[in-house]
Amino acid sequence: MQHQAIKVRLYPTIQQEEILAQHFGCARWWWNYGLNLCIETYQSTGKGLTRAALNKFLPKLKKQEETAWLKECYSQVLQATTLHLVTAYKNFFDGRAKYPRFKAKKNRQSIQYPQSVKVVENSIKFPGRLGVVKAKLHRLIEGVIKTVTVSMTPSGKYYASILTQQEGDNPTAKTEGKVAGIDLGVKDFAIVHDGRKTSKFANVKHLSKHECNLKRKQQKLARKIKGSNSRNKAKKLVARVYERLSNVRQDYLHKLSRKLVDDNQVIVVESLYVKGMVSNHKLAKAISDLGWGMFVNFLQYKLDQEGKVLVEIDRWFPSSKLCSKCHYQISEMALDVRSWTCPSCGAHHDRDENAAINIRAEGIRILSVSGTGTAADGGEVRPKLGRKPKLRHSPVKSEAQTSA
Repeated sequence: MQHQAIKVRLYPTIQQEEILAQHFGCARWWWNYGLNLCIETYQSTGKGLTRAALNKFLPKLKKQEETAWLKECYSQVLQATTLHLVTAYKNFFDGRAKYPRFKAKKNRQSIQYPQSVKVVENSIKFPGRLGVVKAKLHRLIEGVIKTVTVSMTPSGKYYASILTQQEGDNPTAKTEGKVAGIDLGVKDFAIVHDGRKTSKFANVKHLSKHECNLKRKQQKLARKIKGSNSRNKAKKLVARVYERLSNVRQDYLHKLSRKLVDDNQVIVVESLYVKGMVSNHKLAKAISDLGWGMFVNFLQYKLDQEGKVLVEIDRWFPSSKLCSKCHYQISEMALDVRSWTCPSCGAHHDRDENAAINIRAEGIRILSVSGTGTAADGGEVRPKLGRKPKLRHSPVKSEAQTSA
């Protein structure tokens, strides 16, 4: 089985917006109540609460006069919130996420319908009071609908993320074919070497294009009185700018990742420690605007869907300081050095192009060491240097794919 999520725009009526606001509020209150209950229980007994134990509180709360308004919310929405809270705790204890936080009304709101959702013509039919909501279905919804998550952005737009399950598995990953090494940078967003030529893709600098507009609207927001309607309207205007900025960034990353996946069978990237890199205050804004992590995630799922491979080499691999001709490694190289000459063989290198060549060669070496091999032509398989690299996705079908 394979799963796919499709995000569509919703256009609820005024009455449906009121129902959604009630559901958002109930789910948010129950999350905060359950989280506080888990904290108090752990402090008093040293133990947590299970999903079943939390759900037992819901009937009692609905019978109490001060919380009887929970009856207005569809029951499975609250039960799905319980599941998300328990999952958040599990992710925390497994080291995959931070400790669960309390939810606020000012942030993005969301609820989940775990079943009984149907697609009806150009609308989505929800169980309970919400009923049929008009939607912009830009593609055919195939497979069995498992869950639907309804969300509202800070700018006031409604979306539904439809998770479907389809028969069959993703194609078995193969490494025979074209291999591309990608060096992600600030001057140019991506420098790609495929064994024959090197291509550079520009850093569009999305933030700088919207920075003046964002600054002007933030200044207007700062002058508004807290709690006033005009401040709420100004907050939506600021949120719209951030939303537009996010949309254009994702659009660029989707189109670039699609182009690279279509042209190559194996893609090699560096494992970048973005959190540590943004500690440099001179580069923090530029690095945050690039979206390197999002780009690698886009590459990952697109490659998985087509039976292709993503190799992620170690972040300490000296791709920029290593000569791609003779493999001589210099000791230090400042960030402002954009080209250099190898003292061993005399080859002149562009910093980013040389890094992309070395990244590709390291990816080929990892594949050959792992025993999968590759039919890529060209490229040097250099001796192992630096820390132990890793293969982000094994060309062999993973356990998750087998059990899905």
